[in-house]
Amino acid sequence: MTSSLPRGLGLWAGFLDRLPAADAVAGARELEAAGITTIWLQEYSGVDPFVRAALYLGATSRLTVALGVATIHARDPEAMVAAASTLHEAFPGRFVLGLGVSHRHLTESRGHNYRAPLETMRTYLADMTAVARRRTLPPIFLGALGPRMTELGAHLTAGVHSYFSPVEHTAASRAAVGETAWLAPTQLVCIGAAEAEWREPIREYFGLCLGMPNYRRNLARFGFSPDELEAVDDRLIDALAVPDTSSELRERIEQHRVAGADHIVLQFIPPPRADVVLRRVAELNIVEPNQEGHLQWA
Repeated sequence: MTSSLPRGLGLWAGFLDRLPAADAVAGARELEAAGITTIWLQEYSGVDPFVRAALYLGATSRLTVALGVATIHARDPEAMVAAASTLHEAFPGRFVLGLGVSHRHLTESRGHNYRAPLETMRTYLADMTAVARRRTLPPIFLGALGPRMTELGAHLTAGVHSYFSPVEHTAASRAAVGETAWLAPTQLVCIGAAEAEWREPIREYFGLCLGMPNYRRNLARFGFSPDELEAVDDRLIDALAVPDTSSELRERIEQHRVAGADHIVLQFIPPPRADVVLRRVAELNIVEPNQEGHLQWA
């Protein structure tokens, strides 16, 4: 299962969700042409990630699309298997499925009950296996923050993907899952701000994330106090984000790699336009495709 999971660097491409479908498809082609080999899609902004994944995969020839993550409360196991297996059959080796329990307020806003996340996910995975029958599924991983969900991802799927977490979380996850599970943390990158003021443009985005208890609990495990979280303290920002300068970004990427990451998802914030991302990717020159087409650390 792990053989077709992406390695190296990927790009969070949720900014494409804000574009009309035709423009987003053109953006995906441009990202591939710029050397990006893996893009990540979310399930948050009102477009269907499976439909968008199909559009992007059909418009490109080498791009891998990872869902980070599809919420299990949006589809029953049969619907999830049907969508994922269809994409895997149509684009073998280029689609990767991330599953997550999401957040209580987002789940309840859909009219679902948010119960015991760990057991809910365990049951969901078992039900997917039961209904899959002869259908072949793509590589599956879990969106995980806490240690128990991380271990579940390592035991029942190919690995785990983390978000809004420091490098120390990457190291702790690697220790928890062992050497063979796939590990893909997200690194936040502040785009386009003057170096001395780079923290200010992203405080609002941090405030949005810190309104979600799952993220607050996870950060508390790594020593951040309620006061630091409430104030969106500089120490917190520095632990989770870097300015988009080549040297600092390269250093943070290397820290994740040393901590055990197989794949690092770069997310530029505040959410930029696609043309801005393309320009910065080219200017930063942080990635170089190898002979297999995977991004590697420059």
